[in-house]
Amino acid sequence: MPTLRTRLTVSFVLGAASGLFCWYLMARLGQGAADFVWAIRAAEALLAGRNPYANAAQLYPLPAALFGLPFVRIRPEIAAGVFYGISSALLAFGVTRGGYHRLLIFLAYPYWAGMLAAQWPTLIMASAFFPVLLPVTLAKPQAGLPVALINISRRGVIACLPVILLSFLVLPRWLSLWLANVGEYPHFFPVMVLPGPLLALGLLRYGDRDAWLLLSAACMPQRWFYDQFLLWLIPKTRREIIYTAGLSWAAGIWRWYHGPPNLMQVGRWTVVGMYLPMLAVLLLRGRKRRRGPQLNAGSGGQGEGLG
Repeated sequence: MPTLRTRLTVSFVLGAASGLFCWYLMARLGQGAADFVWAIRAAEALLAGRNPYANAAQLYPLPAALFGLPFVRIRPEIAAGVFYGISSALLAFGVTRGGYHRLLIFLAYPYWAGMLAAQWPTLIMASAFFPVLLPVTLAKPQAGLPVALINISRRGVIACLPVILLSFLVLPRWLSLWLANVGEYPHFFPVMVLPGPLLALGLLRYGDRDAWLLLSAACMPQRWFYDQFLLWLIPKTRREIIYTAGLSWAAGIWRWYHGPPNLMQVGRWTVVGMYLPMLAVLLLRGRKRRRGPQLNAGSGGQGEGLG
């Protein structure tokens, strides 16, 4: 098993590398802080005594602004790099609890799509390993809710309460103001995009928490290829991770050759290249568990399967 010192070192190196690369991309492409800028702008509005939701393009709930407060005095591209670097380091530290093979999740296309947009799912995934981070799921509920539901804990709830209370103390009407803006959010629901209804087969594994992560995520509104990175909490073995990460790049390759896809094309590639492979992982995992005793009895303890 990895030692604490080694995990910290690996996480720091990975976080620093991803943060520097994110900063380089933001500066090179002239994107500023990309999507993370909305958290910073909301924080700036609060500090100035303004309503963050006066801008109809502000689609993040107020807790996102609280996380943006430490970055208001930092250059946008540096803020994006620091944010994504910290997110990556925390996730790396969490996934290495059981070995280094789960670092392979960083090869998945949604991780890199998230880096290009300085997005939240990487940090939200880290909250699955550290209850104290559960409040970050409040910053982007459509990505945070599936993770929070299967990782709810007393410590996590206690950590969320101050963030929720502070957000209402700062702006008591923020919830209604935010809901008035989110109607403009362009989105799709994976479960409703053909062949998305096939994801209902995940109910066959109703006793597996990962099945509920898959199904709840499929019912959340999504917009681009970074929203699906949280699905990489599902694969556990090296083979499962490589298989799903490799297939996820079908969407990236298609986008590279055909230009920016429309919303329904994003939805279809998301379902085919990410959700259905995760469903296959769940179903094959269940098959392996059922057959395990028979295989072991006939092969001297040598089992087969995705692991």
